[in-house]
Amino acid sequence: MDDDRPEVLLTGLLFYDLVLTGLGGPPTPGEETWTSGMGCGPGGIANLAVAAARFGLRTSLATVFGDDFYGVHCHEVLSGQEGVDLALSRTAPGWPTPVTVALDLPRPGLGPGGGPAHDRALVTHGQEPPYSQDVLMGDPPEARTALAHLEAEPPGWLAKAAANGTRIYADVGWDPTREWSADLLEQLSLCHAFLPNETEAMAYTRTDTAVAALGTLAELVPVAVVTRGADGAIAVDQTTGEYAEVPALAVDVLDATGAGDVFGASFVAASLGGWPLVERLRFAVLAAGLSVGHHGGALAAPGWYGVARWWDSLNDPGLRRAYGFLADRIPADVGPPVRYAPVTPPAPR
Repeated sequence: MDDDRPEVLLTGLLFYDLVLTGLGGPPTPGEETWTSGMGCGPGGIANLAVAAARFGLRTSLATVFGDDFYGVHCHEVLSGQEGVDLALSRTAPGWPTPVTVALDLPRPGLGPGGGPAHDRALVTHGQEPPYSQDVLMGDPPEARTALAHLEAEPPGWLAKAAANGTRIYADVGWDPTREWSADLLEQLSLCHAFLPNETEAMAYTRTDTAVAALGTLAELVPVAVVTRGADGAIAVDQTTGEYAEVPALAVDVLDATGAGDVFGASFVAASLGGWPLVERLRFAVLAAGLSVGHHGGALAAPGWYGVARWWDSLNDPGLRRAYGFLADRIPADVGPPVRYAPVTPPAPR
């Protein structure tokens, strides 16, 4: 098999994200609210693509760009800046690139770092994309892994990719119908790994705890992971007989947009390296934790550069022991400094 095949294959909807942080509360009708923080850049499926590419993985993305400013800008960032392969992607003349405004708002409770907890309110402008995932993918190229988002109606490319020998790492989203149909879990027969959060995992498995949900999922897929937000993550790898549970990092959250995508891409990167399960899980928790300290969307992903900076500055003895494996995992060349989300996009060249 060709060693130059993609290491990560992706398809999904791309957004241009405008993230506003530092809000004291939700906007009130008739009043103007000022905010202290803002960032913009590619979002949606771009979150996974950039997170994977920043760990040096050959990343192939099939998505749709509009020919408007937002689409042109996102295309340039992904291809020119981040090195994502867009050969499977298309530009749709006259189709508006979806735009999301994300408001990072305080909510009751404490976050992982002991500071205020946050949640997001999203407002999106967009239209149905003119090309489906199956049209974009066609006969999907042979790839080492694919990151897929499970939906009620599975796309045809998923089974084709699995038949090619591609290992499918899947997640799932919130079910607005609140039916949480267990039929969706039948798609796990195509998957190597499943990485839902604890709310999703418990809802789909009809269980009351994250541990019970993990037990059910472990019977359906070789590698099951349940993320638990401020409580970290738990996982089972049936192929090796490993179980792992790791805590979250104590971090101050600026914006959690895309943190779950960074977790998934980082877990795949560590899995491709053949790391033990506890190292895979710690690495994904670390990368996701580093991402929430920057404005969300794709450009919050830390990559090897961000991980190396964290490790080099780490003084906590407990964390030095827990993450000691990084001393042998971080590559000699961690790449250039990552570019985080700008307040405004640069002027066209």
